[in-house]
Amino acid sequence: MTREGGCQCGRVRYEVTGQPGRLFACHCTECRKQSASAFGMSLEVQTSDLRLIKGAPRFWSRPTASGRTLRCAFCPDCGSRLWHEAEPALDWLSVKNGSLDAPVAYDQAIHIWTKSRLKGFPLPDDRPSYPGEPD
Repeated sequence: MTREGGCQCGRVRYEVTGQPGRLFACHCTECRKQSASAFGMSLEVQTSDLRLIKGAPRFWSRPTASGRTLRCAFCPDCGSRLWHEAEPALDWLSVKNGSLDAPVAYDQAIHIWTKSRLKGFPLPDDRPSYPGEPD
């Protein structure tokens, strides 16, 4: 299975091959700021399954609650966030679901960091949710 995605202006494009992992709707304050919305959505993929097909992202790094560093890939022109990868590197990274041409449906999301969610934002009863980061 191949999925393509990219930034809003089209300067950076990528493809992901292989089977994706879990889809997360993260309600932490960092993801809310990054997405300028109620939550951020990230799809786990194998690091080796991501390939740039056009352009090159820039990176910004920040510490995480787990003590790692998160490298955030974004378009140098339009600023669209594309994916996140851990430092030190892991076998997987998180593609920003909205950057995919055909995003994974929201009803498949696992909700995390729900203790930080916006007041009044309902969580679906039929999906797993965690107050923090799941194991």
